[in-house]
This record gives sequence, structure tokens and C-alpha cells, in this order.
Amino acid sequence: MYASRVRAALRGWGGVGAMAVLCALALAFALLLPCTQPRHDDDARTAGPGLADGSQARAGDCQDSEAQKQTLSPSGADGPTIDAIKSRTGAKRKLVVGVDQNSYRWGYRNPNTETAQLEGFDIDLVHRIAEDILGDPDAVQFKAIPTSQRIPAIKDGRVDMVVRTMTITCARMRDVAFSAPYFKTGQQVLAPRSSPVTGYNGTLAHKRICTASGSTAYGKLKADRAAGHLPASTDISTTVPNQLDCLVRLQLGEVDAVVTDGALAASQAAQDPTVALKGDAFTTEYYGVAMSKDATDLVRRVNRVLVDYRGDGWQASYDRWLSATMGKDSKPSEPPTPQYLRKS
Repeated sequence: MYASRVRAALRGWGGVGAMAVLCALALAFALLLPCTQPRHDDDARTAGPGLADGSQARAGDCQDSEAQKQTLSPSGADGPTIDAIKSRTGAKRKLVVGVDQNSYRWGYRNPNTETAQLEGFDIDLVHRIAEDILGDPDAVQFKAIPTSQRIPAIKDGRVDMVVRTMTITCARMRDVAFSAPYFKTGQQVLAPRSSPVTGYNGTLAHKRICTASGSTAYGKLKADRAAGHLPASTDISTTVPNQLDCLVRLQLGEVDAVVTDGALAASQAAQDPTVALKGDAFTTEYYGVAMSKDATDLVRRVNRVLVDYRGDGWQASYDRWLSATMGKDSKPSEPPTPQYLRKS
């Protein structure tokens, strides 16, 4: 019975092993990029509501719920970071972007295409940014990076930005800068359909939970267990480099449930009929494009792209990639109106 369940799960997943191999190959590539200096440009092409004072990475009284909406005002002007990207020659004249390659419908390699090309909601946004900066939507070097390496890849200069279902948080803003939010989501529980787990509640007592290393899910579970909001017997010791690894652990019976962004969990549940979302989302979070704290001009440029993309492109991408798993009504996933900061 156990073996048949595993075989059924793996069939539902549609080739986890093949995707894992592709992921390992992609991770073998590395490109060190030159560091750039900040540019304090308050160029106006600002859209949306009024401006707020201060820096996005204010550590003292930072609240995630507000920080997720705060970013630098949009600008179409070039600066040192963008100049460095444009100055690359030949085959290297590309935007280098850290992405996922195994999150179905977000950033994943489609095995049914000739070159197993990357596709998904995040990938569409990357192409739009590349088109705006370099004039070519395909002028992109994709780098597959695990969840735990998103911030190090930016700080080490291995990528220009990360577009990888990355939640904006105060803690992360101490290390990187974020664009305006481009998607709304929240943490949810994923478990086998037959599981007695009903959601983020007491049914997780004595259950083994898997989360990705460095994820907001792990931080939430750790804090809630310490505060007594999660049963003390809940085992949260299983963490993995990539969120997809949690699904594999669940399919193999090594854990009892997974906690991850509901947007990702919905896509995984759509692939594997043996698992399902349990209960409602228990947090509110927003995805943003992450960049170096020094790349002020790049942050502003991405924000300008997002203003245009929200009006023409975002909905089409949602309809193509996410409506089948998250529902035709995109309003629950729409990002909030940004609060643009006066100072950089």
C-alpha cells in the first residue's frame, strides 16, 4: 500500500526525478558580476499614492505589514547599476536573474518543450524587465538558486536580481532591497488528502512539518511554537534547500505536512492528486523582486516596469499560469498599492 501510494504520488508530480537532475545541472553555473555604486536619483515618473518618508530598510520600528508596501519611487532613468548591465558585451550582455526552476507555473522547466525552457508567472516578469532594460525580452541569463541562497546570491554579486516567489520582510530588507510588491499570498498547510490535519491548528500536534531553509514559513512556525500558538510537540526540524524537496519528503512519507506559500502549494496540489491544501492561509505576504541595496537605480527601474506591467501584462500572465490552480478571480492575489519613499 505504501509503495503504491509513492508511485501514484510520483506520477502525479510528473517526473520529480527529471526536474531534480535539471536543477542540479543549472546550479553548476556561476557568474560573478561587478559591484556597482548607489545612485540617489529622485526622478519623478511616480505613480500611485503619496510619498512616505524614510528608507525601506529601516530596522528599528519596521513592521512587515507596512514594509512590504514601501519602496523607492519609479524611474525610467539609467544609473550605475543599469549602465554596468548595458555595458556587458557579446553573449554576456544579459540581465542575470536568480529564479526557481521547479515551482510549477511559477518558474519551472517544461519537459514538454524542446529545450526544457523555463516558464511561469515569475519568468514572464523577468522577460518584461529584460525587455525594458536591454530592449530584448530574451536577453536573460537564468540562474537556478535554492530558497536558502536567494540573499547570498544577491550579496555576492552572482545575480542582478532575484525573481523567485520571494516574500518581502523587514529581516530581509536589512540585506537586500525590494521592488514594489507584485503578488499577494499567505502561508498554508499542504498534507495528504487522507491526513487528519485540518489546517494550521492543534491537528499539527506530534506531526512532522517540512519547510524550506531561510523561508518565511520556518520563521513563522518557530516563533509560533515558542509563543505557544503552535503545539509544542510539532516537529519543525525538517528543513530543505528547495521548497520542492518538501513535497518529495511528503510523498515519501518522511514528513506529515508542508508549510509554504499558498500560491506554491496550490500549484503542487494541482500536480499531485494525493495531497491537498488544508485550511485557510494564516498570514498575508507579498512577493517582491530582490536586488542589491546599492542598486538604487535598478530598484527604481523595476518599479517603473511594475507600474506598466500591472496595467498591461500581469492579468494575462495570471490567466495563463495561475487561474487553473488558484481560480479565475485574480483579485485575492493582486498586490497592494505601493507607498513610495521620499528618500533613497
